Amino acid sequence: MSVPLILASGSAIRAQLLQNAGVPFAVEVPRVDEDTVKRALLAEEAPPRDIADALAELKARKISDKNPGAMVLGCDQVLDFEGHLLSKPTSPEAALEQLQEMRGKRHMLLSAAVIYQDRQPVWRHVGQVRLRMRTSSDAYLNGYVTRNWDSIRHAIGGYKLEEEGVRLFTTIDGDYFNVLGMPLLELLNFLALRGVIEQ
Repeated sequence: MSVPLILASGSAIRAQLLQNAGVPFAVEVPRVDEDTVKRALLAEEAPPRDIADALAELKARKISDKNPGAMVLGCDQVLDFEGHLLSKPTSPEAALEQLQEMRGKRHMLLSAAVIYQDRQPVWRHVGQVRLRMRTSSDAYLNGYVTRNWDSIRHAIGGYKLEEEGVRLFTTIDGDYFNVLGMPLLELLNFLALRGVIEQ
């Protein structure tokens, strides 16, 4: 097989992380109804960690079914704020509301990755990062959302740390790659052990 890893995700940042790390891969975007699965898991009172893991696995399994022999990487990220999940904002007003609610408080990002091969899970990891937001003014948050809406509309919680969003935080406890949506170091360790990449 010419490409030993398939990324089951349309995320540009996840693809960029793999590319920057020199990992050979192809991309196939799975068609899955994430919202329905998430709602069902929330109804069952599944913890956020399990929701992230289940969604990552769903994506990997879907693409693995069509690619025998290939390693398929599925990823998902959830934001746990005071025991409930926050999603990507649906409007600038929703983004502002989320940011106002989170300011001065802690939340947690959970980044799950699951690898399937021949329709079976062969590796999984859920990385977590704890973040504390600074107490930003309404004026700053309004301006932030206005300046960055085109970018943050695709980001859980309404921010991107690799952009101006870093100014929203006082402390970040955990691996930066998990903030970007992939437990990259753990993934690279696994791929090296399996001979997919040189070590």
